[in-house]
Amino acid sequence: MAYKDLSDFIRVIEEAGELKRITVEVDPILEIAEIADRMMKSDGPALIFENVKGSEFPLVINLFGSQKRMNLALEVDNIDIIGEKILALIEPEIPKNLMGKLKMLPKLKQISNFIPKMVSKAACQELVNSENPSLDEIPILKTWPQDGGKFITFPLVFTKDPESGMRNCGMYRMHVYDERTTGMHWHIHKHGAKHYHKAEGEEKPLEVAVALGCDPAVLYSATAPLPDDVDEMMFAGFLRNAPVELVKCKTIDVEVPANAEFILEGYVNPSERRVEGPFGDHTGYYSLKEEYPVFHLKAITRRKKPIYPCTIVGKPPMEDCFMGKATERIFLPLLKKTLPEIVDINLPLEGIFHNFIFISIDKRYPGQAQKVMHAIWGTGQMMFIKFVVILDKHVNIQDLSEVIWRIGNNVDAERDITVVKGPVDALDHVSPLPYFGAKMGIDATKKGPKDGHFREWPDDIEMPDAIKDIVNSRWNEYGF
Repeated sequence: MAYKDLSDFIRVIEEAGELKRITVEVDPILEIAEIADRMMKSDGPALIFENVKGSEFPLVINLFGSQKRMNLALEVDNIDIIGEKILALIEPEIPKNLMGKLKMLPKLKQISNFIPKMVSKAACQELVNSENPSLDEIPILKTWPQDGGKFITFPLVFTKDPESGMRNCGMYRMHVYDERTTGMHWHIHKHGAKHYHKAEGEEKPLEVAVALGCDPAVLYSATAPLPDDVDEMMFAGFLRNAPVELVKCKTIDVEVPANAEFILEGYVNPSERRVEGPFGDHTGYYSLKEEYPVFHLKAITRRKKPIYPCTIVGKPPMEDCFMGKATERIFLPLLKKTLPEIVDINLPLEGIFHNFIFISIDKRYPGQAQKVMHAIWGTGQMMFIKFVVILDKHVNIQDLSEVIWRIGNNVDAERDITVVKGPVDALDHVSPLPYFGAKMGIDATKKGPKDGHFREWPDDIEMPDAIKDIVNSRWNEYGF
């Protein structure tokens, strides 16, 4: 059953022993971040700080910071199930007779259940402040010592395409400048930035609503790498198996999740820029100062007793790693539909989800590894991946030790390395130019005459199964 709201999810993870409450006063300037960082790096629980210095509102952090909590958030025992459900929806069998058509009806009805539902009354609007709204009342964190200030780190930013009116929801950090203005960290490649670019071309302000704290499916959906024409709230409805209820904002023409804790209503002016950052980012380095659009606050609506959700990012592993791994498993079946030779993928935590991807393939012809590399660089946000490593189907690519061993033994640098140029992530600080740099593909598959390798390729060292069975059967007899 879908979670009603953030508090409902908190109740469930607390009952599962995945939450700890801190009742003593704690400072939102660095102290909470240090506590949370220790919890994230030790597979610790979610945390609720009930007495945050300078605010009347409690703060929750590390909601998704374990595999168990990620499964609870998406209400599955195994994240892989979600990808299988997506395939089942997008690949309906073509019915050949009346009975087949009748069997399609339940699936069509299921799709209709994902469409967002408008409501006129919402918990997120129990209290409305459009006269004197202030961000100072919210316990916003400063997470790292060289940060340019406090940052809203878990915002769901809602905009509409000025031409089509289509909704987008993305997660873009917000540097708090004062009680009514923040930075809007829209990278040039993001959908929110595309909406802003269109509004700026028309010399019109872009209305923006920011939801803070929703049910976990809605929170996760804001991070999902969906195509431009897929509504994040529709995807959230699919994940929670129930429609997301939306309500129209009080001062702007934007719809937001009715079950949110806080809503920030405002706008971004065309051509207005302000220095944003530095910010201790998920790369493990500070992202540097740069000019970004400015969000102006018009109103705050909220619950009577809201909880402020946030996260911190930094050197992995962090909470975002578990969200990223969920994305890896959810979208693998779709990737395999495009590239059927793919057996498995691994976006390792150390690669912060855009530096490395390991891919095992069922190799059948020369150049197949290179074909997969280029396809990856041409697929959505995977265009940012700096190192694509292709391995054979029998390789356990989830084992980092085996991957590195295979690369060391299977790769001839001149023959097996491909270097290309193209878009790179905005947070990449090593590329000579912003947003553009080099990427590398590594073919670590076994080579043979068809690949131009005419030397004998030795077999892996493996003990016969018969000997393994003997040793297994006598293990206790050996005295171990």
